[in-house]
Amino acid sequence: MNRTGPGRASGGGVPGASRVRHRRVAPEPVVAEVERLAGDGRGVARVGGKTVFVDGALPGETVRFVYCARHRNFDEARTLEVIRAGPERVAPRCPHFDVCGGCNLQHLSPQAQLRHKQDHLLESLRRTGGVEPAEVFEPLRGPEWGYRHKAQIGVSHVAGKARVRVGFRERHSSKVADLAGCEVLARGLGARLPELAALIASLEIGRRIPRVEIAAGDTETALVFRHLAPPGEGDRARLLAFGAEHGLRIFVQSGGADTVRPLDEGASRLHYRLPEQDVEIAFAPTDFIQVNAVMNRRLVTRVLELLALSGGERVLDLFCGLGNFTLAAARHAAEVTGVEGLPGLVERARANARANGLDHARFHVADLTAPDPRAPWLAADYDRVLLDPPRSGAREVLPLIGRLGAPSIVYVSCHPATLARDAAVLVHEMGYRLTGAGVLDMFPHTAHVESAALFECA
Repeated sequence: MNRTGPGRASGGGVPGASRVRHRRVAPEPVVAEVERLAGDGRGVARVGGKTVFVDGALPGETVRFVYCARHRNFDEARTLEVIRAGPERVAPRCPHFDVCGGCNLQHLSPQAQLRHKQDHLLESLRRTGGVEPAEVFEPLRGPEWGYRHKAQIGVSHVAGKARVRVGFRERHSSKVADLAGCEVLARGLGARLPELAALIASLEIGRRIPRVEIAAGDTETALVFRHLAPPGEGDRARLLAFGAEHGLRIFVQSGGADTVRPLDEGASRLHYRLPEQDVEIAFAPTDFIQVNAVMNRRLVTRVLELLALSGGERVLDLFCGLGNFTLAAARHAAEVTGVEGLPGLVERARANARANGLDHARFHVADLTAPDPRAPWLAADYDRVLLDPPRSGAREVLPLIGRLGAPSIVYVSCHPATLARDAAVLVHEMGYRLTGAGVLDMFPHTAHVESAALFECA
């Protein structure tokens, strides 16, 4: 379960990049050949025998770059000029691509993006985990534009001007990018960013709004305005009018997730459907859901194929969230148990089970980063285990899974390195074999890698 996801420039993803930095950075541009693509989407070149991660460069290209940071074992740079373009380079669709940190691979063809992600997954499994899948699953693809149903966008006021910026952070800084639109936001929301900025600029508490969260279900879209001062009657009226004009539901948030409130108290809850499983899942606007609705449906279908349920199995779903996989599996299993660390998500998962008539789907609250070996959900026997952890992986709960001895484990991952680390434990210490693994393009035009893997008793 990816609880963060792309959307903010992070400066890379190379270990130690923010810790060990030389003070002097050579200002002179350098020309080099790009050998390959790193896991974070930057080109990899070598200058004087030292690795350089070059933002904006692709394999097979000759580029002129300038250093951004120098480190003991590697350097970082950004492309100034592509002298010889590689065969997979394409023109970015978004005019803000060079500035905005929301995407970092629009200059690479979609087919090459997916191949890179599959290669990165397999290389991580080999290098970190010392494992190879017996089968490499065909990558799953979906819409490449307008797919993002969930996002947090920043808000900043332009100094000395009555103007507001809304958008993702800039690629090389923490500033909010000045966006006229966004090509990956769903439901035409990308085209409404200038109107949203104008709305915030008109509010009396405009300078007290640091961000806006977007959450889209199947039929409705919500905007959650995080505020540091409560809106007055005039601001409430402006917000509601904006929502009515654009068909949006408006929420305000004064603190944590439990402080989110609809301005229109009669508003219904957001929801999405899994039509193949005849399941509808309601969610609050700040709940975790997969950002790509089409790819989520395809992921659920693939997971069910890997679980290979025939109706009599007992399934354990760890890091279950709202029950995205739990409820779908409950359509095909005798009993499904979901475990999640956030009480609010478990409460809504139980409500979703009742609403879908799935009384044999049961849910427990448990901190899976420090699991209790005496927990009641560990007392049962399970035929299948499903893991969908955050980026940090499932390391802490693996010993308990080994104790269960389930014949097969399906692992959904949002970070190849932690999947590979956990795969090493499952294969080399617990006796499972990696039957298959493959990626799906949950976040097109980013380096984010979502994958699914199947482990079976050897």
